[in-house]
Amino acid sequence: MNDDVLICRCQEITRGEIIQAIHDGATTVDGVKRRTRACMGLCQGKTCERLIQGIIAEETGKNRAEIQPQKTRMPVRPLKLSVLGGSGKDEV
Repeated sequence: MNDDVLICRCQEITRGEIIQAIHDGATTVDGVKRRTRACMGLCQGKTCERLIQGIIAEETGKNRAEIQPQKTRMPVRPLKLSVLGGSGKDEV
């Protein structure tokens, strides 16, 4: 696979950037995520996480099952946007 291939389409991260992050010390999906912003787009890694796990396995020689998936953090409870940003109307 070419290093110019997009792995994370949401953040436009290439295979080459992921390989560079691995060579810089990333050995987990979270490590790659911190260095490249992969898995931080709209899909939250649903599209690219498995691809990144495969690249880490190839580059480190580890079994794919040994590569930990990213830690997902779900909201504690849903909030209405008005709670965070006001009513949306001009306030004086």
